Amino acid sequence: MTDALQRLSDEGVAIWLDDLSRRRIESGNLAELVRDSNVVGVTTNPTIFQKAITGDELYDEQLRDLAVRGVTVDEAVRMITTADVRNACDVLRPVYDASDRRDGRVSIEVDPRLAHNTEATIAEARQLWWLVDRPNLFIKIPATEAGLPAITEVIAAGISVNVTLIFSLERYRAVMDAYLTGLEKAKAAGRDLASIESVASFFVSRVDTEIDKRLDKLGGDAASAARGKAAIANARLAYAAYEEVIASDRWQALAADGAQPQRPLWASTGVKDPAYNDTRYVVELVAPGTVNTMPEATLEATADHGEVRGDTVRGTYEQARADLAALVELGISYEEVVKLLEDEGVEKFEVSWNELLQSVSGQLERFAPRD
Repeated sequence: MTDALQRLSDEGVAIWLDDLSRRRIESGNLAELVRDSNVVGVTTNPTIFQKAITGDELYDEQLRDLAVRGVTVDEAVRMITTADVRNACDVLRPVYDASDRRDGRVSIEVDPRLAHNTEATIAEARQLWWLVDRPNLFIKIPATEAGLPAITEVIAAGISVNVTLIFSLERYRAVMDAYLTGLEKAKAAGRDLASIESVASFFVSRVDTEIDKRLDKLGGDAASAARGKAAIANARLAYAAYEEVIASDRWQALAADGAQPQRPLWASTGVKDPAYNDTRYVVELVAPGTVNTMPEATLEATADHGEVRGDTVRGTYEQARADLAALVELGISYEEVVKLLEDEGVEKFEVSWNELLQSVSGQLERFAPRD
């Protein structure tokens, strides 16, 4: 483990890998990252699965069996992805046990086509929880308006949740409320609150990508000076909102019964603009009780040259507010940007899911029995 990764862990940041594949599991690479790079969790999404499954012969035997059985493409995708996640959960199980159930988690997402259907999302979450059948699983539910009540009901059922696709501070507060409401319902039902975990995935780099594009279009010194500040400011203010919630009487009452905080998770931490330092969304968002889920390239960059300077979040809130206010003065609508990013996020995952379905459909056809 490098000094940078160790320092990051020492500062209270859980390092998760934003990637998974059968090859990564079976080659021992995932276990190596856990052992050598302090990786204590894994996140997946439809794009990750689409890239993993397409063209890798490690999936051929299972695809052949599924084709012989004549299963639908939707069932095939679920059998393949839950198998990978189950095996990854087993690799991470020692971390889960050693961290008293805090880390060692692997996330799998509900079908993104259900993002605007509350009841279907709840049913899908229950099914995935049952299919994977591992206590160190996270079910990923998008933070859409329809997703919020689903989060509450799934948490109330004792299922741990990774809330994904959060872009706005207002929506993040609603997510935290949904979590607390779910815990309150779980408590009323007599469930063990200590067994329920949650993270809230606040997306970072996409905010800068969209806002920088608008700033570049505006041009001028003020717009140039505002580039690359929005995403980090937004995330830092999310942490401020998190601190407000865990200081509240409502949270303290749940904590007294064993409830665990819903940790802020920094997602989309790969840097898109080559003008920026490739570790900026890691080293500028260091705070205790957070998770940073990184693509492997970002993990390697952090290990190689990341400069972890301690807590870079607390004490920055006034500047963060000023950075967002500067965008308003330039005529950039924060509300418009975050709404666009949420809509695009759901759409991108739907596209990736459909591409995955098409790819697996072709594979099933390839292995289908011939008369």
